[in-house]
Amino acid sequence: MSWWSDGVDDEPEEFDEFDEASIRIRPNPKGNRPRTKQRPEHADAEHGRVLSVDRGRFGVLVRENAADEAVITASRARELGRLGIVTGDTVHLVGDTSGAEGSLARIVRVDERTTLLRRSADDSDAVERVIVANADQMLIVVAAANPEPRANLIDRYLIAAFDAGLAPILCITKTDVADPTDFLEQFDCFDLEIIMGAKDDFPLEALKALLVGHTTVTVGHSGVGKSTLVNALVPGTDRAVGRVNDVTGRGRHTSSSTVCLRVRDVNGDPGWIIDTPGVRSFGLGHVEPANILKSFANYAIPAATLPKAAGGIELSQAHDWEIVDRVEAGELGESGKARLESLQKIIQTLEK
Repeated sequence: MSWWSDGVDDEPEEFDEFDEASIRIRPNPKGNRPRTKQRPEHADAEHGRVLSVDRGRFGVLVRENAADEAVITASRARELGRLGIVTGDTVHLVGDTSGAEGSLARIVRVDERTTLLRRSADDSDAVERVIVANADQMLIVVAAANPEPRANLIDRYLIAAFDAGLAPILCITKTDVADPTDFLEQFDCFDLEIIMGAKDDFPLEALKALLVGHTTVTVGHSGVGKSTLVNALVPGTDRAVGRVNDVTGRGRHTSSSTVCLRVRDVNGDPGWIIDTPGVRSFGLGHVEPANILKSFANYAIPAATLPKAAGGIELSQAHDWEIVDRVEAGELGESGKARLESLQKIIQTLEK
């Protein structure tokens, strides 16, 4: 009886033949349980470090430093959605983590990242590209000549390092081709670790000492000898090495992938170096212009011959306009003025 019935049996209605009350609903043909957004916890997932990324497949080191350490191949679990996984990520895996030939594990979780090094196609591009995760140092590789070093490109690397929270190390190669002393004077206003050497006489052990205990990402212009350096630090790596064009003075892009490699010093102590493909430009569209002067001031060292600023306030504690005034007044010497001018030009580009 319906709610509008007066208690008397209704006459058959015109559409009674379409009544579906007697239809039996069949169970889900793909299973009796409806889909749920609840995901398994994967409490037994194994921890690993992403060493390489190649077309949806990830090389992951598991059981690091254990007797059964292995590099396995893994794919991304569907529940991760569109979350990107990059070299340097630490992840959790399920499935076959034995490392046997033909085995495939699945990445089900990505740990929170401590740092992210990013770049954009150019300064006006709002779309950023994550290069590596969890690095704590940046090795800026520059050739003393062939190709000629570019101070502006180093400034861009420094800004990217400061923005990501990475400690910069300046590495000069090919000192047998040219003397980099004059060029380096442009950066003597910064408290930078600098290491340099010739092709056949590079202080590898000194460099390894800087890398041990850290995860260091390498950046540099194509043709500066970055891959050659990585091959020397990690024998057997066989990263592709190119040559510089004799006419244009430009290097060829040889390494096309980002890979994380373990470096050991003479005592066997490990560090990690992440080699990235060479680039001729480094977009900073993702960087907040307001952070650049602070980053500049954090690494600046006042000239020893100059008196302390009024009030004894460190330059890194000054306001933006105070930083500009104090540098222009000569607190960082001539190199400080030149670097500030370069940073201001970059800021103008970012704010357009």
